[in-house]
Amino acid sequence: MSESSSEKKAPVSVENIRINEGNEALEGYVLDPSHYAGDVSTLKTSADGKFILIPQPLDSNDDPLNWSPRRKWVIVAIIAYIAALADYTGGSAIITVIPQSIQWHLTQAAAQRAVVGNLFTIGACGLFVVAFASFFGRLPVIFFFQTVMVGTCIWSAAATNFDSYLAARIINGFFCSVGQGGALMWVKDLFFFHEHPRVINYIEFSIILSPYLGPLITSFIVSGTTWRWAFWVCTILAGIGWFLVFLLDETLFDRSTPSVPRGTYPSYNHHHKASCVNHPRLLLLNFAWVIGVNTTVAIWLTNIYGFSPRDLDQSGYFYFFGVVGVLFGWFAGHFLHDAHEWHYMVLAVFAATQCFGVMIVTTAINAYLLDCYPEGSGEVSAWITASRNWAGFMATYIQIEWVTRLGPAKVLGTQAGITFASVFFMLFLQMFGKRLRQWQGRMSFGSRK
Repeated sequence: MSESSSEKKAPVSVENIRINEGNEALEGYVLDPSHYAGDVSTLKTSADGKFILIPQPLDSNDDPLNWSPRRKWVIVAIIAYIAALADYTGGSAIITVIPQSIQWHLTQAAAQRAVVGNLFTIGACGLFVVAFASFFGRLPVIFFFQTVMVGTCIWSAAATNFDSYLAARIINGFFCSVGQGGALMWVKDLFFFHEHPRVINYIEFSIILSPYLGPLITSFIVSGTTWRWAFWVCTILAGIGWFLVFLLDETLFDRSTPSVPRGTYPSYNHHHKASCVNHPRLLLLNFAWVIGVNTTVAIWLTNIYGFSPRDLDQSGYFYFFGVVGVLFGWFAGHFLHDAHEWHYMVLAVFAATQCFGVMIVTTAINAYLLDCYPEGSGEVSAWITASRNWAGFMATYIQIEWVTRLGPAKVLGTQAGITFASVFFMLFLQMFGKRLRQWQGRMSFGSRK
């Protein structure tokens, strides 16, 4: 083998054995201990010795990175459950549109406004969660938001007119997404860099599954009793989440000031206010159409395929497409249209395939952005949640009128074209992502002394 060939295949070597996570994010992460020059015995590695731990944990039991796997995964399971509640309750409201429009003498499009309003505020929720959680700590924020969520679920179930119900759904959205909007904060607090994708995959599985599970279960509830029971079930589930909050541990920990205990208080002098709005974000174009279709499919099944508006268990069976697609997508991620002229089961198969892809892509996007901005885990999580739900808000807002005017074939064809165009964003990031990160620099944070 020639010397030049050997040089080309030589692994990257890192001369500085100190770990600077910010530099790693800009230049690329190096996990293999053999790629570090000099004595690496001072660096902590994974139990099997295969990975350098990034970030390096402190020698303190107060550092969440040092907690036992069982303790960490209990927290992940609770956060995943709470994160799923937002879109579960939002998905339940998709099905109740039909009986509500009958009860309150509204058009389906008018009753759909409650779904649209809820979607918009779900997107906004995370932006406030991150700011508050960085100031007051993770636990107080999730407790307060979850408490309000329980109250607004009760309000939704007991609303006596549409205006009251609309207000309940809008306020519910603003508080119910505390688990979604802040999910990556908990992941970053608890896990090392090489563990992020698998943990994110579990949380995103619950988030992506929930908007299909909600309509599926609600369809059977509404077909047998009043739509209000759909929200009483949501209240029960949210109440379980409220009790589970008491099993969480505070994970906010400042490794630059280890003498300060976990969590922060108004007197703590390292309050961070993120100024990361100028950092470009990946617009989750595919989510716009996934959410738009999901929030209106019950209406199309009724209007186009003749499903009974008073016997919604038929729609419930249809919603298994989302569950099946997300399950296959989660499993793969763990290891790695002419609508009105086709039978509706053909649509279910293609919709399940779409969910399969969305499940895989979502984990990849979350992990990629967290890798790029490790210092802004909360901000990344909040903006992903916002873009996902605001894109869904946009699609839901225009979907009914758009399909009515042009027909499903042209609308879905346009959506497919827009989604395909997003592939070029990925190619751009593959070629210029590193230079773009270096040009941007790190997320800047102000501090109040």
